Amino acid sequence: MLSIVVLISGSGSNLRALLEACDNPLFPAKILAVGADNPAAGLAHAEQFGVPTFVVEPGLFDSRENWAEVLLRNLEYHKPDLVVLAGFMKVLPAGFVAALSPNIINLHPSLLPAFPGAHAVRDALSAGADATGATVHIVDAGVDTGPILAQREIAIPTGISESDLHEQIKTIERSLIVEVVSQIAEGKLNLSERSS
Repeated sequence: MLSIVVLISGSGSNLRALLEACDNPLFPAKILAVGADNPAAGLAHAEQFGVPTFVVEPGLFDSRENWAEVLLRNLEYHKPDLVVLAGFMKVLPAGFVAALSPNIINLHPSLLPAFPGAHAVRDALSAGADATGATVHIVDAGVDTGPILAQREIAIPTGISESDLHEQIKTIERSLIVEVVSQIAEGKLNLSERSS
């Protein structure tokens, strides 16, 4: 059984998809805890499923490194096999990533390497792209630059708003993250091999 800690920053729709999957006794993973960088609305999903939560707010620390150190201690307390960033909107320091690598993955709303960073959906629309999607990748010291594990593509409808496109991407993100976690748990995806 693969054990996971999920980190979020917002509403937690992808977290909820994982919680629902892990609620099935046949699913090969379990969520030990959910962490956030703010009192995120998505933490309510974890509480509904009886999963412990923790919040480590960057604004309470004098440096990004000190914040990340406390965040890492919270993660290590639970001893997860895998850390999943599901809408976690903070760039993590290299030392934090190195401590968990390669067992830390991120879900990103574009077809990487296109449109990395925090405004991927807006950037895809601004560029006039006709397709976008979702990517799950191993986190490395860069911003959305780690080895890609899986991608799913959708067409961008003409004239769609940024928020509506984001909602369409979330629909495929939810199934994609559940699928990737399942494949890692079943040994079909080997993170060590992918990261070398």
